[in-house]
Amino acid sequence: MHAGLDLGRNSIAVALVTDGGEVIDEFSVRPTGPGLGALVDRFGRSQTVRGVVESMSGARFVYDFLTDAGWEMQMADAYRVKGIGSLAAKTDRIDARVLAELSRRDLVPAVWIPPQGVRAERERARFRRHLIKHRTGLKNRIHSGLIAHGQPCRVSDLFGKTGRRTLDTLDFDEPWSYDVAACLQLIDHLDDQVKQVDIEIRRLGVDHRYVPLLKTAPGVGDILGYTIAAEIGDIGRFSSAKKLVGYTGLAPRVHQSGQQDRRGPLTRNGPKHLRWALVEAAIWASRHPAYAAHYQKTKQRLGKQRGNKVARVEVARKLATAIYWMLTRNQPFNPGGPTKPLVA
Repeated sequence: MHAGLDLGRNSIAVALVTDGGEVIDEFSVRPTGPGLGALVDRFGRSQTVRGVVESMSGARFVYDFLTDAGWEMQMADAYRVKGIGSLAAKTDRIDARVLAELSRRDLVPAVWIPPQGVRAERERARFRRHLIKHRTGLKNRIHSGLIAHGQPCRVSDLFGKTGRRTLDTLDFDEPWSYDVAACLQLIDHLDDQVKQVDIEIRRLGVDHRYVPLLKTAPGVGDILGYTIAAEIGDIGRFSSAKKLVGYTGLAPRVHQSGQQDRRGPLTRNGPKHLRWALVEAAIWASRHPAYAAHYQKTKQRLGKQRGNKVARVEVARKLATAIYWMLTRNQPFNPGGPTKPLVA
């Protein structure tokens, strides 16, 4: 039995199809524990059911629940399903039937589901970035308030000791004075939260199987190493360095037709947090002897405005390739070949 499950906010459209392609039933259940439990009880524990659900918010819960109940579950890439099963009419029932049919024909564009430990690592690293994003927004709000009142920032760090004293001397009318004080309180609170997460990440990174190796790469420290390791998950699921680079979304789009071969913008596939970590590491890795020459050559070739961004992405791709071989061979970073010609 093949079950296609189209997940919505308040219901799950279910389509049941046999191996022969016959549609047995179509109905809806609630996307809750009791609703999924009733779906499992409909078949009992003896019958083998292969289920497919598209990757979206809430799909992880459905996948885990039905997997624990004995179903053979797959999570399909929603974007690729749209390309495979595009139809003139689109309803929840049709979408569920398409998923069941893809399962019957073994054409499900399945995505890798990380185990619970990797999910926890990702959540920890992503939540840290979430906190920093909010902190940056509050700081930018204070900066814009200073500019609006003709008080541009004259210190290098407005939120350091000198900057805080400068803010204390400024006199704003209400409600701007209250806004600045409230933002500073929230920034201090977020600073404490980020410090706690950093301590936990550094503690867990010591015994991680990938983080110590990743920290030998240029530009990769405790935080970026933990983030990269969490987003990659298991390096064994990538058959080559090109597969890992493609997963990062840092590879350009390729348009080939006959004698034409054009390269477009970045694909931006895969987790955005992994791209961010690699590009952040590339900022410092571009100064390393292994990448400095290539970085400067690309930067000069494309000019100051565009060259810096393109060169940084190229270094990030090279760094991803190096990381693949580091983790696959269980060896620290070691760029191949001597940097200078050897003299006999």
